[in-house]
Amino acid sequence: MGLEFLWQGVLSITPQQVVMYVVGGLLIWLAIEKGFEPALLMPMGFGAILVNLPLSGVINQVSEGIGETHGIIQWLFEVGIEASEAMPILLFIGIGAMIDFGPLLANPKLFLCGAAAQAGIFLTILFAAGVGFDLKDAASIGIIGAADGPTSILVSQILKSDYVGAIAVAAYSYMALVPIIQPFAIKLVTTKKDRAMRMPYRAQGVSKRLRILFPIVVTAIAGLVAPSSVALVGFLMFGNLIRECGVLTSLSQTAQNELANLITLLLGITISFSMRAEQFVQLETLMIMGLGLVAFVLDSVVGVLFVKVLNLITPKNKINPMVGAAGISAFPMSSRVIEKMGQEADSQNHLLMHAVAANVSGQIASVVAGGVVLQYFANNPIL
Repeated sequence: MGLEFLWQGVLSITPQQVVMYVVGGLLIWLAIEKGFEPALLMPMGFGAILVNLPLSGVINQVSEGIGETHGIIQWLFEVGIEASEAMPILLFIGIGAMIDFGPLLANPKLFLCGAAAQAGIFLTILFAAGVGFDLKDAASIGIIGAADGPTSILVSQILKSDYVGAIAVAAYSYMALVPIIQPFAIKLVTTKKDRAMRMPYRAQGVSKRLRILFPIVVTAIAGLVAPSSVALVGFLMFGNLIRECGVLTSLSQTAQNELANLITLLLGITISFSMRAEQFVQLETLMIMGLGLVAFVLDSVVGVLFVKVLNLITPKNKINPMVGAAGISAFPMSSRVIEKMGQEADSQNHLLMHAVAANVSGQIASVVAGGVVLQYFANNPIL
């Protein structure tokens, strides 16, 4: 028997696979050198290399004399994402356990910021459809504007988009780039005077009863308005209920740490199955990356403009317009961006707690928006 098999893999590498090795290496570099979402970009980048090796053992292969062998990454994808969407949904338990809705409950007016900042989702759906994507793919691309990776994966998978991998990469990459994207977008529609606007913060106690009732009531309302959002909102709020109930402290810590870290790790390497070269290396991927950037910019711009209009309608207790941009779901990066920009305009300007309130409202609004998109497009006969 010859030794040709030793270099058969090397000779089988395609130019498209070489491109994916570069993409994988870039994601790993961003994770390590730049610290951009390392828990996700690292496994996604390494997984992109694994699934694009010729005859890779991490995806199903058919061998002569042996038959079909099952690869671990393909199995994880089929079981954990394709069959049940379990991984992105379970991650919401950990996210919910991390969130303190207290600042938002103390100033409910900031709920509106979270709702307004989702406009980028629906505007991008229109743009994506306008440049030629079909409705299921346009809806999946638009949800990148939710600034929430698990929601993007879940929606694109349920709608059976052909671009799950590109959408996941775009969603997580732009989440990591929020400190670069948002200042640019905010400065497009604000002046230094706008950014320097001070907002006094008065710490207000929020009762334990309200903290416990909040996730229950939000889940019920969201479920009645958009039943398809129940899995998203319900698991997010279940995680928050674990945090706030006061009798499951150890489980709350586990959800925030061990559960969230493990699911994040597995989700990152599993989603790489949809980054195989034949699916990923195409013109549509570049278009999706561009539309994802548009979605993030529109979220921030519309959030700011909404607050400016709100200030005209309700001139008392004005909101710094930048807080509107914090209504995206990228928590807590967006809050920190707003605080930093406020201090750059006025060193005594502290907006962090207000931005946090808008930011956590964006967490709720983004999963509700994802549910609304699913409710409409999954049941649309045109699809």
